[in-house]
Amino acid sequence: MAFRDEKKSEIFDNIALEASDDASDVIEYDEVEQRKIRHRIDRRLVIIIGIIYCISVIDRNNMGSAAVAGMTKELKMNAENNAYSITTLVFFVTYIVFEAPSVVGCRKFGPRLFLPVICLLWGASVIGMGFVKNWHQLLGMRLILGAFEAGYFPGASYLLSTWYNRYELGKRFAAFYVIGSIASAFSGLLAYGLMQMGGLGGISSWRWIFIMEGVITCMIAAAGFVFIPPFPDDPNAHKTWGFLNRSEVNHIIRKVEADRGDVQPEPFTIKRFFQGGKDLKGYVFGLMICMCTLPAYALAFFLPIILNQGMGFSVATSQLLTAPPYLLQGLYQFLFGYISDKYRARGPFIIFNCVLEIIGLVIMGWSGNNGAKYTGVIITCCAMAANLPLTFTYQSNNIRGQWKRAFSSTIMVSMGAVGGIMGSLVFRPQDAPAYRPGLYACLAGAVFTIILSSGLIIYFKWANKKADRGEKILEESETFRFTI
Repeated sequence: MAFRDEKKSEIFDNIALEASDDASDVIEYDEVEQRKIRHRIDRRLVIIIGIIYCISVIDRNNMGSAAVAGMTKELKMNAENNAYSITTLVFFVTYIVFEAPSVVGCRKFGPRLFLPVICLLWGASVIGMGFVKNWHQLLGMRLILGAFEAGYFPGASYLLSTWYNRYELGKRFAAFYVIGSIASAFSGLLAYGLMQMGGLGGISSWRWIFIMEGVITCMIAAAGFVFIPPFPDDPNAHKTWGFLNRSEVNHIIRKVEADRGDVQPEPFTIKRFFQGGKDLKGYVFGLMICMCTLPAYALAFFLPIILNQGMGFSVATSQLLTAPPYLLQGLYQFLFGYISDKYRARGPFIIFNCVLEIIGLVIMGWSGNNGAKYTGVIITCCAMAANLPLTFTYQSNNIRGQWKRAFSSTIMVSMGAVGGIMGSLVFRPQDAPAYRPGLYACLAGAVFTIILSSGLIIYFKWANKKADRGEKILEESETFRFTI
């Protein structure tokens, strides 16, 4: 055993040294120093990719705010042509198509170049949405937006997984989503403020929502060029302005290698990338995220409309009432990210949140007054939102190998987009004010997620026991064990 540990340490040293020409750069840090290194990575990596994710959430989900600001009336989008639902869902068509090549592009070109460039391009697309003449042109711009946004989330989540070990990821994914939740909370307030520009320059208020949010996106993309770090195995990772020195980057490489043994990716080939498709776990995680994103996108696209047409609030009040549920869900997400990291478990917490989501949906759909319905909205938002980072972390914890994780992440985000397509169709205008078909769809998603999570828990426990007895090797590693 001592020989094996010594050999393993030697392998880690060699991996770290491949990014270095000086053996003194391979040094160990005590717990206090390690914590400081993690906090520096958090401040630099999590914050900047979280901010860009924040703006991506606003840019894809601003249709609801534009709708109540007059877009549907001016562009003749009504229940007869179902133009609003069609325009929201086409985003996911190109989003799905361009995800796989985008993940490969992020790895090949590096996140410091790839992620800011696509952010700049989708910002320009959002600006263009403010100048469309009819809903068919808006549909075309949404297709373009989906193509450019396709690479961001899988690329950013993949980048996160290369800088942290498995049981540091829960809090970081949660923090990533918390920033997105804050974006969702303030998107209604931002939209309400931008609506006040209506008439300026002869431009309608809903157009200013798209134009100004697109301008903000382009400005944030410029910051991304400066602050986004590369992958840790990049020989120039330590040269990123104001980040880590070479020995600190090497420490991260050694730590992640000790945890998963997959710091350095094998050279890319189409065959190697798609070999990850042989593992059925990736598809189960994909189905789980699909069922989680269905209610998430449904509420993101339709909450202002539900508050306005379903509960009878004014346009201004509907915009403002979107903020509290998303602010509370951000706190709730981080709490469960922290707890799941502490107890090194994901599945049981996902099941708990699904039960809570079911309770929230029932209150939202079948209570007798708006106060209770709004409480149901808050409960539903918190529960379904917490499961998004938990499910992505669950997948990342149980898939080993960089290209395999890249493929699995592509499946996850693609299936999340399928959930988005479903979510953009379930709350139909003709179902107002009760919107029962949409509520039934969201309830079915929660129940299906419970079934899938329970199946994974049973399988992972069985496989870990087999591995402990030496009867099975998990993920091509004798020391690897699945996270429950």
